[in-house]
Amino acid sequence: ACTATAEALTAAGGGKGTGYACDVSDPASVEAVVAKVAAELGPPYVLGNIAGIGTFAHTIDQPVEEWQRILAVNLTGSFLMARATLPHLLETGGNIVNIASSAGIVGQPFSAAYCASKGGVIMLTKSLANEFVDRGVRVNAVAPGGIDTPIIDSFALPEGANRRMLARIMSPLGYGRAEDVAALIAFIASDEAAYMTGSIVSFDGGITS
Repeated sequence: ACTATAEALTAAGGGKGTGYACDVSDPASVEAVVAKVAAELGPPYVLGNIAGIGTFAHTIDQPVEEWQRILAVNLTGSFLMARATLPHLLETGGNIVNIASSAGIVGQPFSAAYCASKGGVIMLTKSLANEFVDRGVRVNAVAPGGIDTPIIDSFALPEGANRRMLARIMSPLGYGRAEDVAALIAFIASDEAAYMTGSIVSFDGGITS
């Protein structure tokens, strides 16, 4: 997926995309890939913490290993990537854009691990924004609702779940588009948003309004 995305970016014009793979939940893997990127492309100006996983599950049936894996990728991964990249961002005056979720703001049933991880991303964002506000590094987050991406397929309702309980987390506008989320991230990362830090920007069709 990483290579395919890089190739698509290159094909679209305006620059060259290069793919680098790592396990964001593994500190050594993260440190290695950030060092490689900096060595080959120069110090980064923007970190986008976009990697994420999740699933629906009855909380009393959810294996602790599944809980730990979701937290490791979504929350610990965002922390590890930020920790490894911040020395470069302090040098370049860059910024971080994290991907949180509407599920980290209002919560949703059958999603204890996912909600906890994304709520954690929100507070990680705010903490880092406060820590680095006077050092030239901005930190913000986008909190999408349902976006039409492959992760939707991993959220199959568990057996016996009441579908009506999900009505409050579904927007009448349907699913959002990944392209629109990308455009929002690009704006937040740009100099046009130079006064924005510590912000959690909802992009959810109104479900958290």
